[in-house]
Amino acid sequence: MPQNHPGHQELATLAADSLNLTDLRDGQLAAITALAECRDVLAVMPTGYGKSAIYHVAGLYLHQQDADEQRRRPAVVVSPLISLQEDQLDALTQALGPDAAAAINSSRNDSDIAAAWDAVESGQAAFLFLAPEQLAKQETVERLAGLGVALFVVDEAHCVSSWGHDFRPDYLTLGTVRRQLGNPPVAALTATASPPVREEIVERLGMKDPLVLVRGFDRPNIRLDVARHEEDKAKVQAVVQQVTELAAAGRAAGHGSGGQAGLLYAATRKDTEQYAAALAANGLRTEAYHSGRKAADRERIHQDFMDGALDVAVATTAFGMGIDKPDVRFVVHADIPESLDAYYQEIGRSGRDGGPATAVLHYRPEDLGLRKFFGTHRPDGESLLAVLTALRNATGPVTKSSLAGATGFPARRITGLVNQLVETGALKSGRGGVQLTAKADVDVVVRDAVEHSEARQRVDQSRITMMRGYAETDGCRRQFLLGYFGEDLPKPCCNCDTCEAGTSRAAAQSDHDGGTSAQEQGTPDGAEEFPLQSGVVHKEWGAGMVMRHEDDVITVLFEQEGYKTLSLTAVLEQRLLKPA
Repeated sequence: MPQNHPGHQELATLAADSLNLTDLRDGQLAAITALAECRDVLAVMPTGYGKSAIYHVAGLYLHQQDADEQRRRPAVVVSPLISLQEDQLDALTQALGPDAAAAINSSRNDSDIAAAWDAVESGQAAFLFLAPEQLAKQETVERLAGLGVALFVVDEAHCVSSWGHDFRPDYLTLGTVRRQLGNPPVAALTATASPPVREEIVERLGMKDPLVLVRGFDRPNIRLDVARHEEDKAKVQAVVQQVTELAAAGRAAGHGSGGQAGLLYAATRKDTEQYAAALAANGLRTEAYHSGRKAADRERIHQDFMDGALDVAVATTAFGMGIDKPDVRFVVHADIPESLDAYYQEIGRSGRDGGPATAVLHYRPEDLGLRKFFGTHRPDGESLLAVLTALRNATGPVTKSSLAGATGFPARRITGLVNQLVETGALKSGRGGVQLTAKADVDVVVRDAVEHSEARQRVDQSRITMMRGYAETDGCRRQFLLGYFGEDLPKPCCNCDTCEAGTSRAAAQSDHDGGTSAQEQGTPDGAEEFPLQSGVVHKEWGAGMVMRHEDDVITVLFEQEGYKTLSLTAVLEQRLLKPA
């Protein structure tokens, strides 16, 4: 625990002298200062804002405050992707020396892992990178608790939220892990979190009076376009042609160095392979990246992309989280993503240097059916009952591997079912595994878990509906995208296809009569009763939060139903909503 509260200047000096970070932004410094004072922080900042600098500086400061060099506590950084861990590890060791940071993950052999523990236990390593699966091992948690942890960092923190677009079951245990580590200050970092997701992150991680920093979602340098198609064959041809042209332009702008690259996202592994083959036939340096490829191949492709050896990476969503390449000039989606949350994060990997970038969504309405299939969380009462029966018949805590043996379900399926039951409050975790709480009624627990799963399914479907709304809107696409996250853009952006074509209603009205549209005024008539990000209650759908206004439409995110678009006139006349 630091004895003195550091000032901005002291931390800025540490950042510059030790980490070569000479131009920290106000939001970064505010977060660093709070963590240095052992206050929890939730930072929602766009890709490229510099979220990693927050824990780099704060973790180094807290590490140095421990008087005994042999007992200096590390910052534990939980990161979902090994490639992301390695990137951060390289950056820190280059700045601070070879023993300043360590990583423990499935790509490391036993001697590497032993060396990592030695570096941490000797007080040399200020940072320890772990995948969330490592913290599912009780021996790892106990070893860290014995050392003491100065800072607990949860990167890609939206993965904590079961309502988030990229929920990871292993993240559910992190709040419990933090308590077992003695509740060190926590830094939760993400580029994408709508207000309800922020609330769940705070709750799940057990954050107390956190400093919540939300920096604007707008990336005005990224042009937003949608290309609509009726035939799948025509769409594929258009994607290949456009990516070929964009990549050629990037190579020309990079003066042949290949330093400017792009990303093409496709829905399936097969599609990535086919697109990569077509682009290679057009003379591009390209590779297909997906979770079905060998780990060594994925690592090589990732490094080639970072080094500028590829013109375009063709990938599923398995590629890109944590990518820190400043000169990505375009992100093209061959298929519609499952949500605007995912889409925003993926297009945010372009234009990180502030230069112009392009984001294009190739949209065919029929593709929505594929997304609905992928996005469905089907409730399974029989499987839940089988797990509960095994737990009820046990004499004490049961490990997940034992549950797999008792039920015949694979380990990954057991993890999902157990997480559903944990969310109902029916299970408690301990050193020996999980067990039923004393008051758990099996029938009630199954019912609650099924209802929760059905609610998730409704939310997922509503996200797909909002994604369709973005693809089909005649209004300014940037206004639609920002409105989804609860932010108001008063005027059309003039950097999207609808603004350029003049179909943006607000732009068209302003151009036609020289007046000011309802969107430019802020909110439509009557909407002042339901301001953005205010809580509301619907008599049928329950509690929600106002996310967007557009003309006579109000968009509300309901906790149990997802996104709903309502006529503001009908809301006011029929009193469908009331302030919470």
